[in-house]
Amino acid sequence: MALRYEAFEQGHCYEPFVKYGNFTASDPRYPVGTTVEFTCDPGYTLEQGSTIIECVDPNDPQWNETEPACRAVCSGELTDTAGVVLSPNWPEAYGKGQDCIWGLHVDEDKRVMLDVRVLRLGTGDVLTFYDGDDLTARILGQYTGARGRFKLYASSADVTVQFQSDPGAGAFAYRQGFVIHFSEVPRNDTCPELPDIANGWKTSSQPELLHGTVVTYHCYPGFQLSGTDLLMCHWDLTWSGDLPSCERVTSCRDPGDAEHSRRVVSSPKFPVGSTVQYICDKGYILAGTGTLTCHDRIAGGPKWSDRLPKCIPETYEPCHNPASYDEFYSNRNLDAVAKAVPSGTALEGTNVAIAIFLPVLVVALLIGGIYLYFSKLQGKPALQLPLTGSHPYDHITVESAFDNPTYETGETREYEVSI
Repeated sequence: MALRYEAFEQGHCYEPFVKYGNFTASDPRYPVGTTVEFTCDPGYTLEQGSTIIECVDPNDPQWNETEPACRAVCSGELTDTAGVVLSPNWPEAYGKGQDCIWGLHVDEDKRVMLDVRVLRLGTGDVLTFYDGDDLTARILGQYTGARGRFKLYASSADVTVQFQSDPGAGAFAYRQGFVIHFSEVPRNDTCPELPDIANGWKTSSQPELLHGTVVTYHCYPGFQLSGTDLLMCHWDLTWSGDLPSCERVTSCRDPGDAEHSRRVVSSPKFPVGSTVQYICDKGYILAGTGTLTCHDRIAGGPKWSDRLPKCIPETYEPCHNPASYDEFYSNRNLDAVAKAVPSGTALEGTNVAIAIFLPVLVVALLIGGIYLYFSKLQGKPALQLPLTGSHPYDHITVESAFDNPTYETGETREYEVSI
């Protein structure tokens, strides 16, 4: 319960009171004949009384009617250029099982802006905004639970607000409800122009910033984007996010890992001046620079001093298997020839022929000389070869050669044969 009391002069009416509203009086001392007119705060509606009351009866001054009450009611039609929509019974908790609808209407050449300042709903309660004058219009937004302050923009001069509370909700709903301020704003078919950003530039998907237009932000070399790079113009002609910014890059990107190695990092965020050292695993050798350093550049941002190195398998020269005993003796002559030639040099065709056939020719000449020597010792004639000129013994036949008296007497004569 709540009680209110006050003292007032005899012969006058007491001072009126209205919660969540105001009043104006024709005489601030409230003598007989004074009239008072009441108004409610935005979002509230006068109930249970008249908007104007009068102080009557000089013998016993009193108001002719009780003061009205200002209450936040469920549903209503609001046609002012600005106003407030409150949850039923605000600031007390709303009741369960309610279905309220408010219609907001501004000038036809304007559109509605909604400023949702308080939103604390139960998990089974729903607040819906429609971009039009009925529940078949496109939904601007639908919310439940608690949320911070935000704004919505309609595309037309009419908005419909619907609130539905859970009929099965519990009795504990202290300070639950919502407060929505609305006003008319200039009507436009495009989103507002987006500004440029320092150290960057923007591109647009189309010249006019109609709904669906996408604006993309880019940063100059040496800077990186902080925030979202894409902003879209929504149906309510608002942008999808906040303006990004371009921040200067003060570190190098992670150079990565080299296969078959481990690395030693001086700083995990790779600021200017930091180093990364690569150490190959056992059995691998480094190809490239083993230590990378992050250097600052005037243009383009920090960069590593060299490319990422590689770890390649380590190679060894194999030993030749020893030849077998038989192969060693069968290939003695070829080994002797191979030793006479520098390693890794290919013999030309003439050198190969000389190396192979020269020993054969020497052996043949030696055998021929031995044969001639033994032929002389045995008295046999040497090998006769044809002569170029006429010879005085050409007429001797084989049979007449054995009738030679010189041969029969046993005398031996030597004949010189020119070859």
